[in-house]
Amino acid sequence: MTRPFFTSFAAGLSAFALVQAASAQPYDSPPPPAAPRPLQIAAPQSATLPNGLRVVLAERHGVPIVSAQLLVLSGAEVDPPRQAGLASLTAGLLTRGTRNRSAPAQAAAAEALGGTLSSAAGWHESGVGITVTTPRLADALGLVAQAVIEPAFAQAELDRLRAETLDELKVATTRPGTVAGQAANRMLFGDGAYGHPASGTPKSLPRITRADVTRLHQQRYRPDNAVLVLAGDIGMEQALALARQHFAAWRAPAGALPATAAVAGRPSAQTLTLVDMGDSGQAGVSLALPLPPAGSPDLAAGQVANAVLGGGYSSRLNQEIRIKRGLSYGAGSALDARLSAGQLRAAVQTKNESAAEVVALVQAEIDRLVSTPVPDDELAARKATLIGGFSRSVETTEGLTGVLAALVVSGRPVGDLTTRIATLSAVDSAAVQAYARKHFDAAGRRIAVAGNQRVFEAALKTTVKEGQALSVKAGELDLGD
Repeated sequence: MTRPFFTSFAAGLSAFALVQAASAQPYDSPPPPAAPRPLQIAAPQSATLPNGLRVVLAERHGVPIVSAQLLVLSGAEVDPPRQAGLASLTAGLLTRGTRNRSAPAQAAAAEALGGTLSSAAGWHESGVGITVTTPRLADALGLVAQAVIEPAFAQAELDRLRAETLDELKVATTRPGTVAGQAANRMLFGDGAYGHPASGTPKSLPRITRADVTRLHQQRYRPDNAVLVLAGDIGMEQALALARQHFAAWRAPAGALPATAAVAGRPSAQTLTLVDMGDSGQAGVSLALPLPPAGSPDLAAGQVANAVLGGGYSSRLNQEIRIKRGLSYGAGSALDARLSAGQLRAAVQTKNESAAEVVALVQAEIDRLVSTPVPDDELAARKATLIGGFSRSVETTEGLTGVLAALVVSGRPVGDLTTRIATLSAVDSAAVQAYARKHFDAAGRRIAVAGNQRVFEAALKTTVKEGQALSVKAGELDLGD
């Protein structure tokens, strides 16, 4: 009985939708991006305790939440030879039990505060983080202090974490993209500390003992090599009082902090590595090139150049490789600016048959950045994406803490937080092209392709000079382990 009503109602909705669609698109092209909104955030504050612990705070009031990270300024770059993954294992064990709490009890204590303890290591950083409501912050910092200063490093937990990591690596090393990325990284940084995988390898992890973990902790986990980063509903006076309450008794060893070995070794003589993964159904393509470290004055120009090249769905690599040609589900690049050296990494996963074509396309897009200025409308759109991503990243206290931590680890002033949008906005097309001309030279590029080698080997070897191509089985790849 009601069907005629619903039929006529649906027809009316359809007609209305057509009218709305027509009136909603009066332009042949999308409107230009709006001007960036100013970042509403107080300038970060910093102070140092007598024991050397630095405290950095970004205040954000209105919601009673605080995020905290205790950073130790040492990470995978201090892994000893043949022990890749030691820093990662050490950091992972910080939240797997202390001298006074088992791993389950430690997790339960954090959950009782409404938070979760997390720990990890990267390049030049290891540490523990938590987010809680402001009234619970004192107790939460007590848990962080115990995790960092008094970890148990129980043998059973070490064995468990090692087994979990090995399982993850077993899966990861079946992916051509992962293998190609590891090979390209090794080609670029050689036998320097940056040349090995931060998470370790199937060969290196079994060599690591509890004594190795304990030794690293004793050498590197010290207040004069650490920073407490806080963001949220707390003032500097209270932050310093809590820092003194929980960390003042932490004492640095008498000796100086051990020196770190060279991190960026000499690039490989080969410019192309082909990694044979048998009958793999796909190929992973990875191109790496050297860049200045994070403290470089032209870092912002590099970040914008990467946004144009491969940073996001509308970037040139994704447009050319995925959207126009359908050669991959996704193609992109990332700028990895570390404390002592940086790299640009482009990555694509494709069919074995199209690997050579993808390599050529990636190279061509890098060359285009070098030779041709970026049009103003494209540059404005890519900068808007970059600025928008940054603005979203600091909307939460946890994200804000992460941005502050990145500044601290890279050695940049924490005040850069409040000037980042203006700095990115000031980058023009000339600056992007100048950066590309200076740093994207073809001679510095190192390319790795992993997959069914017999399909793409002949086509790729013709693109380099004789002696500059290396062929290797996946299980025999040198990862510095």
